[in-house]
Amino acid sequence: MSDFQMPEPGQMGVTVSDGIGTIRVYSDSANTIEVCILNPENPRETIETIDLVRGANGIWSASSSHLVPGTKYGLRATGPEGPRHRFNSSLLLIDPYAKGVIRESAREFHCVVVDGDFDWQGVAKPNIPLDELVIYEAHARGLTRGNSALPDELRGTYAALGHPSTIEHLKNIGVNAVELLPIQMFISEPRLMNMGLINYWGYNSINFFTPHHRYATAAAIKAGPEAILVELKTAIRELHRNGIEVLLDVVYNHTAEGGGGGLTHSYRGLDNSNYYRQDEKGWYHDTTGCGNSLDFSNPHVVHMVLESLRYWTTELQVDGYRFDLATTLARDENNHYDPNHPLLRSIVEDPILAEAKMIVEPWDVGLGGWQTGNFPERFSEWNDRYRDSVRRFWLGDIAAARNSGSHWNGVSDLATRLSGSRDIFDSPTGTVGAVNFITAHDGFCLRDLVSYDVKHNQSNGESNRDGTNGNHSFNHGHEGIGATEQIVAQRHKAARNLMATLLFSYGIPMITAGDERLKTQNGNNNAYCQDNVMTWVNWNPSRSERDFEKTFSYLTQLRRENPVLRPRNYSSFDDATSEHDLLKWYNAAGEIMSTDDWHNTECRTISRYSLHNGANGEKNAMLLVIHGVEKTTEVILPAADGVTGYEMLWNSAHDVPRASTQTYQPGDTVNLSGTSMQLFRASFA
Repeated sequence: MSDFQMPEPGQMGVTVSDGIGTIRVYSDSANTIEVCILNPENPRETIETIDLVRGANGIWSASSSHLVPGTKYGLRATGPEGPRHRFNSSLLLIDPYAKGVIRESAREFHCVVVDGDFDWQGVAKPNIPLDELVIYEAHARGLTRGNSALPDELRGTYAALGHPSTIEHLKNIGVNAVELLPIQMFISEPRLMNMGLINYWGYNSINFFTPHHRYATAAAIKAGPEAILVELKTAIRELHRNGIEVLLDVVYNHTAEGGGGGLTHSYRGLDNSNYYRQDEKGWYHDTTGCGNSLDFSNPHVVHMVLESLRYWTTELQVDGYRFDLATTLARDENNHYDPNHPLLRSIVEDPILAEAKMIVEPWDVGLGGWQTGNFPERFSEWNDRYRDSVRRFWLGDIAAARNSGSHWNGVSDLATRLSGSRDIFDSPTGTVGAVNFITAHDGFCLRDLVSYDVKHNQSNGESNRDGTNGNHSFNHGHEGIGATEQIVAQRHKAARNLMATLLFSYGIPMITAGDERLKTQNGNNNAYCQDNVMTWVNWNPSRSERDFEKTFSYLTQLRRENPVLRPRNYSSFDDATSEHDLLKWYNAAGEIMSTDDWHNTECRTISRYSLHNGANGEKNAMLLVIHGVEKTTEVILPAADGVTGYEMLWNSAHDVPRASTQTYQPGDTVNLSGTSMQLFRASFA
């Protein structure tokens, strides 16, 4: 791969200059490729064909005055037969670099040349520092589909993302980066469509350059790909205008063409042998669980992904990316993960991508697929260890204590997660190398996490076989709805503890859309095929859901206003400097944690004292007290160096944040309710 000369950025696909369009397509195996110019009124009719000429590195090209903005076109290819090839000259194929694609039917697509012109009105990207990010993982349709304050024609669309009501909600709850589930063009699997379902999440891409048309308004869809682009760009511009970044969940690891029995739409018909990882018999090496894996030992595949990232970064002003099953993207010619893979290295070195945020899901389903902590410094990584540790402490251990009288874990693992998971992400990137989360699109949402012991996925049509069984959840004594008021109160407090732990942990926090209002999916932990009220964000919250939203908003405010809650670098146990905050751990007696404390599974009350020295010498110090036992307890506030008092800011035992001027001195005793947290701001003389 090192000898391969990459094409210049922006050369592939259709480029237009002085009224002449040039198309460039990659195939190392084809015998012929032609571009079919389609009748603008009847795209099933070809009005002209243009033969492409093969050049260096398997790149075919042709120029024509027909290839101008608005032109509809498709590709046809012929080539050799054999187990690794799938050429079919009767199929009209999608240009892998097409910026506009229209779906005519389940099997019929055509491409459209777009101009892409747009007025950004001088609005720049927010460029929010990583340590200040609060990521909101949302579905482009599901976020606003249930918002009755929007006109019907806007609900669930790109236009709704940039609507004032959506932006107002995002700002009110204190998130500043929306991470959209896949919006690159995708299609649903035939199996789902035969059951009357669809691929709602969108992890089934068929083109990496075109926005998914279904999320546009009906008017934009009717007007065509150019109008869809304008609608999406407008939403991004308005989010940026309000200081909110847009991150995209991107699925470059596989395509919707599936496995050996899958349909041919694009890559397979152009060069199945080189786009996909296969053996000599044509069997796909599938490390994604989706039937195929793109071959990232092929420099052309690497280049296609880089071009896609550059396009979305420049033309649509996207701020960053979350790479689905990212281990597959860095597998070499032997199908082994390589942290120095050319794709990862190119992303790190590319000046066009220099300011873009890069987040990876650091695993896939192949051999050696779990690579958390092993990606280059440029990448922040989903921290699945964080998710499991925090769930175990607040849920699994409480259930164990009820059942057996003993907790499974003490505080040592939780403390490691609270302080940035340095055991996993120990690099110069610091704490922002980890993206912490309690829930994500995949798995239980927050209310279900504290309301169900097991998954309930029957509506997915797979007899409840799909979805993970390892949820680390706890129903608090009753499965699902119909619980007593006492159990509901316990659940809500557990949810507050989980969310506060997330927002007070070092690293980048990510929450799932709707969890700020205690979202439920009725126990479904794999709602990938549910496009209905089950998955949509609830815009008509109950009193208790509004109370939870107030708590969430207050917690994000505390994080935003106190840099000591979000240090970029790992803390020091010795002193606070300009580079490192001070961090100390105390037991319930107000004493520094001993070795015995750390290894005692029944020592589940701990205080984290952290001190930040600002650039101007101002001190910002917090004491976070955590009590992970259902019985009430007393805690002595520690005598940290220089601290003269503690002001209580928040108590998770309260349904809503309470205004308080209550202050304490070092050595005072405070009472903590069972399984609760309290946050204090320290003061100095």
